[in-house]
Amino acid sequence: MRTKLDLTTWNRKEHFEFFGGFDEPFFGITTTVDFTLGYQNIKDNGYPYFLYYLHKSIKAANSIEEFRYRIEDDQVYVYDKIHASPTIGREDHTFGFSFMEYEEDFDLFVAKAQKEIDEVKNSTGLRHTDNAKRIDTIHYSSIPWYNFSGLTHARHFQFKDSIPKISFGKYTKEQGKINLPIAINVHHGLMDGYHIGKYLEEFQSLLNS
Repeated sequence: MRTKLDLTTWNRKEHFEFFGGFDEPFFGITTTVDFTLGYQNIKDNGYPYFLYYLHKSIKAANSIEEFRYRIEDDQVYVYDKIHASPTIGREDHTFGFSFMEYEEDFDLFVAKAQKEIDEVKNSTGLRHTDNAKRIDTIHYSSIPWYNFSGLTHARHFQFKDSIPKISFGKYTKEQGKINLPIAINVHHGLMDGYHIGKYLEEFQSLLNS
């Protein structure tokens, strides 16, 4: 379900119109989150590593209204719920797109997501299905081979995109603390650094819980 935002009363109307005219309206930050407690929780309970922090991330994003904004036909819509669309790697070193329905219940989310992962790994090509193309998603990727302090995305500027993109890297350990790199890219017409900060605060809280 979605609701059209009333642009005439929206306090970001001018921001939306200003950045909407840019060739590249996205901006991004790269930082780290403290993964110490989250990683310990994974080890203690045998949770699937990637799906654990993916679920925390999409749950945090759903709690921030601006992360549920999408631009369609020059209008802004607020979705009631958004889902995850991560890339899934295969043994032959290719990847496929996926769609993972957001469920607040972690076990239910994992059960559905694991089925999707298995289907992607047993397929070929990009698997750019109708579900993977859905706009009510966040585009996720994981780069587990190395740590990073910056990241860019391939972008087709003629395509009007407003879907946030979140990427994770390889965690590092430093003085007993585990740091997980995260890169977040969002449409500047829909949100600012403040909203990314709200997401990161909520994501960190969920990792610590």
